[in-house]
Amino acid sequence: MFRQVYDPVAHSLGWSSLVAALPLLLLFVLLGGLKVKAWLASLAALALALVLAVAVWGMPWQQAGLAATEGGFFGIFPIVWILVNAIWIYHMTVESGHSEVLRRSFTRVSDDQRVQAILIAFCFGALIEALAGFGTPVLLSAAMLVAIGIRPLLAATVSLVANTAPVAFGAIAVPITTLEAVTGIPAHDLGSMVGRQTPVLAAFVPFALLAIVDGRRGLREAWPVGLVAGVGFGAAQFVASNYIAVQLTDIIAALFSAACVVALVQL
Repeated sequence: MFRQVYDPVAHSLGWSSLVAALPLLLLFVLLGGLKVKAWLASLAALALALVLAVAVWGMPWQQAGLAATEGGFFGIFPIVWILVNAIWIYHMTVESGHSEVLRRSFTRVSDDQRVQAILIAFCFGALIEALAGFGTPVLLSAAMLVAIGIRPLLAATVSLVANTAPVAFGAIAVPITTLEAVTGIPAHDLGSMVGRQTPVLAAFVPFALLAIVDGRRGLREAWPVGLVAGVGFGAAQFVASNYIAVQLTDIIAALFSAACVVALVQL
């Protein structure tokens, strides 16, 4: 049975990590620098990853091929299936007129797109991340942001950045429970440690969203909303992960953050 060695390059974890990152670096260079088509860049990165796995880490080529195949099926079925359904839901809301209902509903809370972006991408997105995961929050949040009038590319960027705060706990803390199975460390201990780190990140994410949506003016005019959303989310993450249940962390944090934002806007 193949047992992975973590430092095959000069017996150095640092050098081994750099070599392991080469497929990702190649992907980014091909996509961003050379403007190669995504499927070609992905195949090139996959080929390099297979070569490194066999030549550097000593992984049997049969197992390397099976791992690549499993990753391909995992990408096609859960992720692409979610994408197809998200696009379908978006078109359905547009054709049925519910996009206007959605727009009016958020306008009742605030007609400021910066506030709406935080509520949808940060708060609602975190709730969907906690319940479904697997890219669902980014896709649904982006579709909702487009429905309220934000440009598609900007909506996708906002949704991706917003998802950095809750994604560590994933869908019902699957990343934490999976790490428990791999390491043998209790999920509560892992969740508690993660819950002491992610709140720091969560406090800054809403400010990044304000900057993306409206630049410096957004930061200057709407910083109280960003502060309340970020601090509220982070505080709830810390309390839930350390004292309640790691599986409920993002659910509690998302609902509490949304309640804080709505309360601030109303006051």
